[in-house]
Amino acid sequence: MSFQQGLSGLNAAAKNLDVIGNNVSNANTVGFKQSQAQFADVYANSLTGSGGSNVGIGTKVAAVVQQFTQGNITSTNNPLDIAINGNGFFRVDNNGEINYQRNGQFQLDKNGFIVTSGGAKLTGYTASASGVLSTGSPQPISINTADLSPSATSKVNAVMNLDSSAGVKTAAFDMNDPTTFNNSMSVSVYDSLGNQHTLQTYYVKTAPGSWDVYASNDGTLIQATPVGTLAFNNTGSLTSGSPITIAGLAVTTGASALNFSIDYTGSTQFGSPFSVNTLNQDGYTSGRLAGFNVGADGIVLGRYTNGQAAVLGQVVLASFSNPNGLQPMGNNMWSESSTSGAPLVGAPDSGGLGVLQSSATEDSNVDLTAELVNMITAQRVYQANAQTIKTQDAVMQTLVNLR
Repeated sequence: MSFQQGLSGLNAAAKNLDVIGNNVSNANTVGFKQSQAQFADVYANSLTGSGGSNVGIGTKVAAVVQQFTQGNITSTNNPLDIAINGNGFFRVDNNGEINYQRNGQFQLDKNGFIVTSGGAKLTGYTASASGVLSTGSPQPISINTADLSPSATSKVNAVMNLDSSAGVKTAAFDMNDPTTFNNSMSVSVYDSLGNQHTLQTYYVKTAPGSWDVYASNDGTLIQATPVGTLAFNNTGSLTSGSPITIAGLAVTTGASALNFSIDYTGSTQFGSPFSVNTLNQDGYTSGRLAGFNVGADGIVLGRYTNGQAAVLGQVVLASFSNPNGLQPMGNNMWSESSTSGAPLVGAPDSGGLGVLQSSATEDSNVDLTAELVNMITAQRVYQANAQTIKTQDAVMQTLVNLR
């Protein structure tokens, strides 16, 4: 019987060496999870179903279990390298079959899809042209390289201080005569085709605490009368006149007429020189995609040459109640099995899922030093089992030589 016990020990030690060798060979494989051979003893049943003096008949490999511990995070220069810090797997479409992986080395294919080195497509929530995510069934994520459509200005925000000590103007307003107004400022606005126009506003003090506002577009006066009047109280706070609405402003470029408001909330009239503290507007011209990155929440955010940003999609993660039940498929992939449980799919940093780190990869979790020590131990176990076979052979040889 010692031959069988020793043989089972040799097989188990050889299997253990195979597992250790596989771990060592994948020490530099991104996203690799090391495996561990687990063993169980073997007993033969007696005819009566019981027996307290039975001697075991060896060992067997009970399971080869992968260890899903976190690997180190290493920075890279590729914005499509994505590391998972925490729980979860990337969900990829491998020619119609859904697989899962921790290797976050992705690239763009010729059709704009984010793919693995083997061509499997990373899945997630897709975004509409306006940047609204569709959070239904995850689909392969593609990067839309089309120009970002322009947006016409709908609101101008202006926070300023008008000098309360300025003199009242009595002459008729003339945009070309600086003596007929106290102050002016300009801001760029955009029409529906993305053409830039220069809006200039002029401020004429007509009485203490009262200022008429005139406006011109590209050097042409919008109307001869004020477009609005700002009123301030005796503490310098704005009390009325904001916002000023400018509607139906014609442009000569074939675009729709401009319609926007000028919001002066926060403006003051103090005894200090005229100043503009805030001046911005919400329109922009068209822009080309200059780059993109993936945020910790999986949002793929595109950056455009016009200074704008737009959501292009969102990477999702999947988790399993029993990750060790996943079926290894090779090429850094696993597939769902009956023992892994159904995948729970969601956005990163939600429902116990980890966060993502762009321009980074997750290293293999193989501890090379520990594996080399395990290799020595497995070698010694192999030698010890070989010795039991050698000893049993010597015993049998003695029996054969008896006369």
